[in-house]
Amino acid sequence: MTIKEILDNLNKTLSLKNNVKSTAVFGKYSTILMCLIVIITLFIFFTLATENINNKDVSNKDATNVLENKSNFSKIINLFLRGLNDPYVETKYVIQNNDSLQKILGRFNIDNNEIQLISSKLAKKKMTNIYAGRELSLIYKIDKSRKKNQLVNLFYPVSNTIRIEILKNDNDFDIRENILQLYKREVVVKSSIENNLYSAAVEAGIEPNIIIEFARIYGFEIDFQRDIRKGDTFEIFYEKFVDGNELVRDTGKIIFTSVNFNNKEINLYNFNDKKEEGYYDISGKSIVKSLMKTPINGARLSSSFGMRKHPILGFNKKHFGTDFAAPAGTPIMASGSGTVTKAGWCGGGGNCVKIRHNSTYETVYAHMRSFAKGIKKGKKVSQGRIIGYVGSTGMSTGPHLHYEVHVNKKKVNSQTLKLPSGKILKGEERKEFEIERIKIDLKLAEIKND
Repeated sequence: MTIKEILDNLNKTLSLKNNVKSTAVFGKYSTILMCLIVIITLFIFFTLATENINNKDVSNKDATNVLENKSNFSKIINLFLRGLNDPYVETKYVIQNNDSLQKILGRFNIDNNEIQLISSKLAKKKMTNIYAGRELSLIYKIDKSRKKNQLVNLFYPVSNTIRIEILKNDNDFDIRENILQLYKREVVVKSSIENNLYSAAVEAGIEPNIIIEFARIYGFEIDFQRDIRKGDTFEIFYEKFVDGNELVRDTGKIIFTSVNFNNKEINLYNFNDKKEEGYYDISGKSIVKSLMKTPINGARLSSSFGMRKHPILGFNKKHFGTDFAAPAGTPIMASGSGTVTKAGWCGGGGNCVKIRHNSTYETVYAHMRSFAKGIKKGKKVSQGRIIGYVGSTGMSTGPHLHYEVHVNKKKVNSQTLKLPSGKILKGEERKEFEIERIKIDLKLAEIKND
């Protein structure tokens, strides 16, 4: 091995930053660094002495001994370098449903005492929450003598702007909350629909959560699976938050939105009337109605309200609801605010949820695979809240949602039901809305002209 190769190996070792955060490892293993410095010093001294012997034209036997010693020294350094690198492992893990930090650390065979210490410190700081789908990264040291691993560094996001970092400090752990500084940007995106709303919006560069909110806002008026045609257009004026590199880290509210479908245009403005935030048309009328037209996104209407041949029983029978076929696990929303009166088994309806909205309206959601967390009898839910997930329980031939609307305890066709109009702004609220609407129009024009 040449001097250059050895120095390259040393350089790689000193670059453990790629495997272990430098502050997390080298700050704690100064003894190893001191050993490295001693070895490098001895090596340089040894090399100079060797060159000095060669310059004095030593005998062939002495020269051979020197070369053998030099080779052995290189082997020792290689063994030392491998020993230094091997114990440290850097890995990433995507947080799953029902995961906890304790479970995750246990999977990586982290020492139980360390897990308990970390859990206790996180609980005191109220930082125990982790979220499925986010990526966690950790660095640990393999301790073969104890058959347990020692955590060196743990890093995971709890939101788009907050990261939790756990750093080993001797026999303790430092826990830090890193807050990312973000900058607000207001953007306008306009596009036409060739296939469906979601794919058109994604192609236009709109973030998924904005697309979902956009569909929810118009869910009282438009069925995006059936009302939209090729060539229909939409426009969204919304907030996004970027970091110092202009990378989108979060999104804010939709300020203004417009949809042009079937030669009909619906323009909506965001307005907070000091009681609640909502979306209103140019006349000051809210888009919100007592019930949404469809309580599920991305589904197709597979069976309408009325007489049909029952798919299992085989004879004609009146269908008292509307079926929406969708992949198993698709979220189901409460079509209106109200109180859950049942969340359990409904015979042929399988797992079902019933919601009483007021003295007039009640809705039923059947054949669910499972209920959303916290959904039980007596629970108050807001419009649009996820209450369960599409399944095929009970008397069902495939995953779908069976949706019913009851008006004064009578089952009616949810797709043709005429619902009461939303709130209409009046008096001072209407004046404030007009001022806000004009500001939005001016801002919109300014952004489009830039």
